[in-house]
Amino acid sequence: MSLASLFLARLYNLSPAQSGVRRHRGIRVAMADGATLATEVFEPRAKGPHPTLLMREPYGLSGFSRIAELFAERGYIFVLQACRGTDRSDGEFDPLTHERDDGLATLAWIKAQPWFDGRLGTTGPSYLGYAQWAISDSLPPGAAMATKVTSAEFRSVVFPGGGFALGLWLSWLQTVEGLRGDVLGTARRMMSGGIERATLRATMTLPLSNADQRAIGHKVPFWNKWLDNAVDNEGFWAPLDHTVRISAATPPNSFTSGWYDFMLDQLIRDYQSMRAAGHTPHLTIGPWFHVSSDLQRESVRQTFEWMDHYLLGTRPLRLKPVLLHVSGREHWYSFDSFPPPRRELALWYLHPDSVLSQRPVRTTPPDTYRYNPADPTPAIGGAMFAFSGAGPVDQAELEARKDVLSYTSVPLLEEVTLVGQPTAIVFMRADLETADLFVRLCDVAPSGQSINITDGYQRLTAKTDRDADGVWQVRLRLHHTGHSFKVGHRLRVLIASGAHPRFARNTGTSEALGDATTLKPARIEIFHDPNRPSAVHLPMVDLPTESAIT
Repeated sequence: MSLASLFLARLYNLSPAQSGVRRHRGIRVAMADGATLATEVFEPRAKGPHPTLLMREPYGLSGFSRIAELFAERGYIFVLQACRGTDRSDGEFDPLTHERDDGLATLAWIKAQPWFDGRLGTTGPSYLGYAQWAISDSLPPGAAMATKVTSAEFRSVVFPGGGFALGLWLSWLQTVEGLRGDVLGTARRMMSGGIERATLRATMTLPLSNADQRAIGHKVPFWNKWLDNAVDNEGFWAPLDHTVRISAATPPNSFTSGWYDFMLDQLIRDYQSMRAAGHTPHLTIGPWFHVSSDLQRESVRQTFEWMDHYLLGTRPLRLKPVLLHVSGREHWYSFDSFPPPRRELALWYLHPDSVLSQRPVRTTPPDTYRYNPADPTPAIGGAMFAFSGAGPVDQAELEARKDVLSYTSVPLLEEVTLVGQPTAIVFMRADLETADLFVRLCDVAPSGQSINITDGYQRLTAKTDRDADGVWQVRLRLHHTGHSFKVGHRLRVLIASGAHPRFARNTGTSEALGDATTLKPARIEIFHDPNRPSAVHLPMVDLPTESAIT
């Protein structure tokens, strides 16, 4: 047992180690095309047989070696593999493209090993979870999966709401490239906000086709491949979509995520697809964003619980499969399924004079603002990929901007609890053929501090239906959430036309995403009258009388 694994075991509140570990380095696993991938095997010293866990990742073997050691100390053979073109693996890293074929070749290699006893689990968050989904229909009988903050398809992650998740992919590019050549320097940039600052600098200059060079100093092949080929191209994405692999034969799966993770909606979609296929997956959602340390800790704990049950047969599962943290109350609650039964759908209407109310709207002129892509509305907190600044954040800076509309309720006389996916219906017009809509729901404390709870984004174009007056009726799904607005607090809805660089700014032209250099400001109108009643629809629930014990 190393000091690092002992520290992590105590941090994660794990059971004591059962065995020492043999670490087998320098293994080369051959792929179908002859390329070989760097692989390590962590084996318990205790006499077997032992079940096997597989983790395939693009961030370097050293970064996950301590996690592998934790599992090996507790009775698992852990196979850790660097994806093609990363660490010391052959080939070029082409995100998403090779995980199916390379994963299948790795499965075949595992099955041929003398230590493999037929019991297999897959684990890992984010990209590592996608690599699990890529082979999910080929895992052996009795296998189990543990997918965290991930999605079985990435088209909706790369192009949310018809826009481009610019901040995510440019920050992720820096992370992958940085860990390849300068692990310590990249770690410092993660902790200091350096990656976010580099992303902002690189995206404030156009065209985006050169943003990779501005961020890291050299070209990255997949960056322009995506900008040139992936936009509105079903043929590019179809073979990379593994949602089609979810079926009655899919191994049991444990899902873990956070209310502020940018892939939460996709993870819930995969969870619901598992349920529709007849499974009873576990789902845990906490008050976390994508790279939260608390999320990592809970993911490891949930994986141990799941694999100990299905592969070792040594641990019972919790009584109810869904465990949710509800912010505002700051408690955990257990449910049989997600979403829990809805009590009602509460409608809160936008009114003039910055009012948010449940009373009917009256005839009034629309509110207006000017969106200037040369000074784009910034991303302040929320469900974004960032090592600094993601999650719940004070919205004062955003609410003070002239390109942001704000609508606020009176102080609540009774608690308002929503669990599920809110929807905004917004009637909007622009003086250009294209515009973006960003809607955010906030909780305003009696002190006046406004904290973001959930939001949604949509890009509108000349192809988006308008009425005879040129008005778009936008039905916008905000990301799933679980939150209680306490008595005395107020609800606030923010309306804007961007959240840069989380989403690539709308240039106001029809130029291609990677080539655009012209910036046109847009005049935006938001309607709130009886014929065009803009509103947010909130899924209200009754919580159990007692919070869950975790």
